[in-house]
Amino acid sequence: MYRLGIIGYGGMGGWHAKSLLEMPDEFELVGIYDINPAKIEAAREKGIKGFDSLDEILAEESIQAVIIATPNNFHKELSIKALEAGKHVICEKPVMMNSEELIEVIEVSKKTGRQFSVHQNRRWDKDFRMVKKTIDDGVIGTPFYIESRVQGSKGIPGDWRCVKEAGGGMLLDWGVHLIDQIMWMVDSPVTEVYTHMLSVKFPGVDDNFKLLLRFANGMSALVEVDTYTFINLPRWHVSGDEGTLQVDSFACDGSIVRANTVEMKWEEGIVYTAAGPTRTMAPRPEETIERLELPELETDAKDYYRNFMDATEGKQKLMVTPDQALRVMRVIDTVFESAETGSCIKVNI
Repeated sequence: MYRLGIIGYGGMGGWHAKSLLEMPDEFELVGIYDINPAKIEAAREKGIKGFDSLDEILAEESIQAVIIATPNNFHKELSIKALEAGKHVICEKPVMMNSEELIEVIEVSKKTGRQFSVHQNRRWDKDFRMVKKTIDDGVIGTPFYIESRVQGSKGIPGDWRCVKEAGGGMLLDWGVHLIDQIMWMVDSPVTEVYTHMLSVKFPGVDDNFKLLLRFANGMSALVEVDTYTFINLPRWHVSGDEGTLQVDSFACDGSIVRANTVEMKWEEGIVYTAAGPTRTMAPRPEETIERLELPELETDAKDYYRNFMDATEGKQKLMVTPDQALRVMRVIDTVFESAETGSCIKVNI
């Protein structure tokens, strides 16, 4: 039985508590702590032990690891205190406010010999795993352009996510997930970063952005997050040299279309299409393509906890490592720099 505590009992803290309580044979939620006494009382009403102070939960000897689920600007301080108290640490994303903070925490993790990881649970999202499997299996050949986007029309929740000093904005909220997915999937250094970042409805934080990443292997990726869009584009659109993959939404609808003819025979003369006279953009003959269903697979985000537990016990390698988190944070630092300067930044990350 692996025993955990949770620091921060807001939206994500409650989500972690619910997830752990659904795995009683594997994990024990020893208790929670929150700076707000009302949150502690809310946990107690659900039968969860509430600690009255940070020192109290960190001094609890039965707790092997803590989950930090507070606003972003508290992650560094709390992670260091928990590591120095002898606890393994799972930190919510974004792992820190910037890469320099994360470097400090990684050093403490090494010094204390305690494991540190960021909760990148969306590596287990079914839509993402479908894309990754299709690419890994070579179904559409070698990809050269990946589009990944999340879009909504309700704006940003009216909490700390609207406050820049607390680490608000969409880059540090959704963007960190999408960037992590891309960088885990593409085994190549990032060489260029360019972003267009906007504050449409929420001055002070980014509520919409478009990010273009180029990799050393020649692949490019567009990462897009919008909070004020009323007609959504596909969740994923991937172009490969042998076909195209599209996942329309988190419901995992979509398809794969790939070429079954190596060489195209071009029509003689002008071709008249809805786009006017064009041969280049004329519809491809149906007999030269094949349409495939998206791959069937099952995913379980709770495997993140299982992997973390097994890694602390030496049974598996950690899937979401500090070095991976550091690469993502270095890209995010560069994204903010690109937005501020309005330029494409050359990097080697």
